Amino acid sequence: MAGGGKGSGRPAKKKSPTKGTGGNVRRGLEGRGATPPAHLRHWHKDKARTERIEREEKGGRASSSSSRTPVRTRRSEDAPEHIGGRNSVVEALRAGVPASTLYVALRIDNDDRVKESVRIAADRGIAMLEVGREKLDRLTEGGVHQGIALQVPAYDYAHPDDLVRIAQDAAEVPLIVALDGVTDPRNLGAIARSAAAFGAHGLLIPSRRSAGVTGGAWKTSAGTLASLTVARAANLTATLREYREAGLFVVGLDGESSTDVGEANLLDGPLVIVVGSEGKGLSRLVRESCDLVVRIPMNAAAESLNAGVAAGIALYEVARHRRP
Repeated sequence: MAGGGKGSGRPAKKKSPTKGTGGNVRRGLEGRGATPPAHLRHWHKDKARTERIEREEKGGRASSSSSRTPVRTRRSEDAPEHIGGRNSVVEALRAGVPASTLYVALRIDNDDRVKESVRIAADRGIAMLEVGREKLDRLTEGGVHQGIALQVPAYDYAHPDDLVRIAQDAAEVPLIVALDGVTDPRNLGAIARSAAAFGAHGLLIPSRRSAGVTGGAWKTSAGTLASLTVARAANLTATLREYREAGLFVVGLDGESSTDVGEANLLDGPLVIVVGSEGKGLSRLVRESCDLVVRIPMNAAAESLNAGVAAGIALYEVARHRRP
């Protein structure tokens, strides 16, 4: 049997001394101390931020593995908006909407609206790109685009005080439309059209739980948002109180009121009209912030009016009272 050792009949060779660990094992068992507080563990936050940026750059798509759920990214407030549809695009360009890019589908059937859109874009120096319809579908988020879309930058909201200043600079009696709980951008666009038609100096919307100036609002407004100022309030009730302190009369629209809008006083003075949501109407705090709450008389068979229609009727009554 080769080799020595146990059972070989020969004495085993004496092993040489082995090198020690120098206390490394003991120190390793002692741990690394207490976990640092969250604000000092920056590497977790940096890693999460890097992963989020990588997802956004990939368009929020899932990995190649079919077993993973796709990651849905949230639209940033600074992201551009897109208006789709031939009528909407040409009307927006006519109104001077601050557009940055015009997208036209490959092999589009040119009509007068497309030709005019291309001509206005060329005259204004707006970039024009020819793209596939799949790209247009993505840009308009599945909306009807008819082979053409217009990209506009994120809306730059004004301060609530700016709306009063606009009226003062024009030497006119202030007329402001405030929206409470209106979450459909199409309603915002429709209200903007009525506000512009009856001489309002701007719209006031809350910064939370409210529709903003998105592509849908641009489309419904038919370009009027290019000339009508929209302000954002961090707290709608507080802003309404400030308007009252500045001498404006705040009138809320609510179907449960016993006063008809045509019977309201002071409609020819400095005025804020507050439009509530279709289903819930005015919120309690906003209602309490109004000087007067009025209703639009209508047949009992109709439960409520569309917010855009209600705003249009109320603004017409204001314009009627203000006629010389």
